[in-house]
Amino acid sequence: MRLEILPVLGIGDVTEGDDLAELVGNAAPWLRDGDVLVVTSKIVSKAEGRLVDVPADGPERVAARDEVLAAETARVVAARGATRIVQTHHGFVMAAAGIDASNVAKTQLVLLPRDPDASARALRAALRERYDVDVAVIVSDTMGRPWRNGLTDVALGVAGMAALRDHRGEVDPYGNELSLTQMAVVDELAGAAELVKGKCDQVPVAVVRGYLGAQRDGDGAGAATLVRDAALDLFSLGTAEATTAGLRAAATLADRPGTTPPDPAAVSRAITAVAGAVAPGTTFTLVTDEEVRARLVATLPDWPAGATALVLGAPAGPAHPAGLIRFGADLHRLRAALAAESVPSVLLPPPAGSTAGAVLAL
Repeated sequence: MRLEILPVLGIGDVTEGDDLAELVGNAAPWLRDGDVLVVTSKIVSKAEGRLVDVPADGPERVAARDEVLAAETARVVAARGATRIVQTHHGFVMAAAGIDASNVAKTQLVLLPRDPDASARALRAALRERYDVDVAVIVSDTMGRPWRNGLTDVALGVAGMAALRDHRGEVDPYGNELSLTQMAVVDELAGAAELVKGKCDQVPVAVVRGYLGAQRDGDGAGAATLVRDAALDLFSLGTAEATTAGLRAAATLADRPGTTPPDPAAVSRAITAVAGAVAPGTTFTLVTDEEVRARLVATLPDWPAGATALVLGAPAGPAHPAGLIRFGADLHRLRAALAAESVPSVLLPPPAGSTAGAVLAL
């Protein structure tokens, strides 16, 4: 494969209502079937009127921008000072919901296109109808990436090609079957096109030639397929936000034992997780069902049938208010750690005459 990356010069400033197909068609009469047209989302947004008016500076501008950001945000992923990483209503996770103040008047902000896939489909259809050229269209924008410095362009919308190149089921040269590999080729093409567009050169459109064949098969499923399902997202929150959510959930732990005996390994992991944080001398004893019936049921008439017990022993020494507060906090840490292992618990009073500090029914 041999690729060419060609800038489309002469687009000029784009304003609301401009016909992007006409602008591109006039600037790039050399377009061929099978080219990949990469269009910066900003000019799509401008043409579609996705602009909001804000004060030029001062606290009023900050307040107006915050209001716009809130409207464009589906949920906050992480916040550090003035920086907000959010998930947009499209599903994209990006800084400030993609709101941009560059290459636009100081009294305006540019929002992302409302439906980038639809924008890509519309531009592709217009180019085909008016100029008889069958190209794929990528609507791109710039994003940062977790764990890596620097920005790169990615695809927000696409029409005329698949967003992913799926290698699953293929066999590599060493005979290994690929089971996870899906390449986000539209992101790679968007990043390649950015090399000839630049940020200050006013070249918002580029063409990648040589990647696709001449024949296209419909618009495809769009870049929406790149949005990771929330259930599969292992990093859906920033560290501080995840900790806060966990503490909030732990503060409202349900007081009930499990319906089946817990996995001893899960209980052991929970104990290990809190062992370094609880008061020295605290003991943990997991009591089996048989032992529960013999040692606890007689003294705890409200003991749930079939429950397992985790007995928490307070450190030896005279009781005092500070020690009781510390023991209560340690107990809550343990319940939170158990909940993190999907082990529900209920706090019961220790048996009469017992030296146990607390008993958890699991």
